Amino acid sequence: MKVFKFGGASVNSASAVRNMAAIVSNHCDDNLVIVVSAMGKTTNMLEQLVPGVHPLTEHPPLIQRVHDYHMSIVHGLFPDPTHAVYNTLNQLFEQLERQISQTPTDYNFDYSQVVCFGELISTTIISHYLNSIGLANQWVDIRRIIRTNNQYREGIVDFDTTLQNIHLLSPLALNQNLVVTQGFIAGSADGHTSTLGREGSDYSASILSYCLDAESMTIWKDVPGFLNADPKYFPDTVKIEQIPYNEAIELAYYGASVIHPKTVKPIQNKNIQLHIKSFLNPEAPGSVIGPFTTIRPLTPLYIFKNNQTLLSILPKDFSFIAEDNLQTIFAVLAKLNIRVNLMQNTALSFSLCIDDNPLLLNQLRDNLQNQFRLRYNQGLQLITIRYYTQDIIDRIVSDRTILLQQRTRTTTQLIIQ
Repeated sequence: MKVFKFGGASVNSASAVRNMAAIVSNHCDDNLVIVVSAMGKTTNMLEQLVPGVHPLTEHPPLIQRVHDYHMSIVHGLFPDPTHAVYNTLNQLFEQLERQISQTPTDYNFDYSQVVCFGELISTTIISHYLNSIGLANQWVDIRRIIRTNNQYREGIVDFDTTLQNIHLLSPLALNQNLVVTQGFIAGSADGHTSTLGREGSDYSASILSYCLDAESMTIWKDVPGFLNADPKYFPDTVKIEQIPYNEAIELAYYGASVIHPKTVKPIQNKNIQLHIKSFLNPEAPGSVIGPFTTIRPLTPLYIFKNNQTLLSILPKDFSFIAEDNLQTIFAVLAKLNIRVNLMQNTALSFSLCIDDNPLLLNQLRDNLQNQFRLRYNQGLQLITIRYYTQDIIDRIVSDRTILLQQRTRTTTQLIIQ
């Protein structure tokens, strides 16, 4: 049994869906679980529809964009307007409209109830299309399978319950060698939708690979494999042929966009190899993450995270930033489900780098400002360089201002204006 994960770029148009189907058809002799993300940039659009992010009066044009985008793909795949996919999608969009009209409650909860429609819509389209071209498949709602706690926007997976549920998805149990399901979303302990963190479809595929004892897992990307840098920033990237599990975990933690930070550990625990291949050139070898001792080739690795906020927290009284203050700060971060990309503390201040989310930043300020003084800079860039040299740092930074820097023997991180 194999698990394939297709991201948004691989299904962002009718022609892309056809290409994805061609890849699947070449592997349809295997028992195959297909995990699919939202199409294109749908999640970005749906994030703008979360209750409280924008006034209700701004919702109609936003949801119309989401609707029109998907309908353009559907019209290219299903010329018959009476095809069943149209009725199913109409029902999903009606549910979405009801959801975005709700009164705002908790951002993390509201977020997951809205953005999940990206994956529900994409997999509905793809499952219908595969059936229409003779690739019989079973559509499965992953929210019945993967169980998380109630930490909605970064749900913690309950692997015991997920393992108990896995028979509801297994191609062997379903007597169907092709299964289509959603990435990124899951079911919370209280019966609502949860999500696994931005770009979490990789993690979904990893969870299923672990629970199904998959032979292998493959992520299909628009790049030839695991590159040492983002091609948007570096014209001459190097493809990494093999990456040890632990090295991949480190790189994902620092923000390597090719895989979600939590992806590797489940497959490492069962020694399942992860292949990263190009949907544009599916026969090419790509890259593989597995039980290797060294990365090959060994070369500097660059990770860029834009739209970062550097927040400095200082006590208002005569205290120091010691364990009791840190405990308070981390409790608030956990409550708001804010991921810290870099942190540093001194006797009198604690600095942390987070993704720029105005709504969550305001909530963080509200929770901390009575006890602490807060200073912050926005619109920053976090650069991580693994296997760095000083010459590399000087060339990357150039004449820009470094606001904070951390170094280990193998890795340096810099926050830059």
